[in-house]
Amino acid sequence: MSPQRIQQRRTKGWRKPEGAVAVGRGTKWGNPFKVGDAQVRMPALDGGDWEHEGRLHKTSGESHAFYHSAPLGEPMPVTWHQVEDATAEQCVRLFAERIGAEPLVHYGVRVTDHEEFRAAVRAELAGRDLMCWCPLDQPCHADVLLELANGDPR
Repeated sequence: MSPQRIQQRRTKGWRKPEGAVAVGRGTKWGNPFKVGDAQVRMPALDGGDWEHEGRLHKTSGESHAFYHSAPLGEPMPVTWHQVEDATAEQCVRLFAERIGAEPLVHYGVRVTDHEEFRAAVRAELAGRDLMCWCPLDQPCHADVLLELANGDPR
């Protein structure tokens, strides 16, 4: 049987399955992008549907200006973007991009991939069940880790 994602529980009598690894927030495998904290801007600066909004504490549901850099003496171009709280699916995708499981291009430059982290995922998580608090019918970064640890080595 191939490794699977297990929903961690706090219910009386629930026990961690033997050999399973906790990958929730608070572990080195946790997803730093949290629903309710992470935000996305729409459209993305590269013309895509959305991207991570890295500027902190924007008001969700409103349009915000983004000031682009310009050569000295030239006017600074401004674009407007809708900012929203990230969904669970977007948080998982942001995690996949962050660890290099999906290509991340920021301002037209591919961000340095995290080969050391991916190597650790393959070495320490391959063949193991992964536990997170996410409901099994919801998107979860543990699925990204399972694929990376047991799937295509990329």
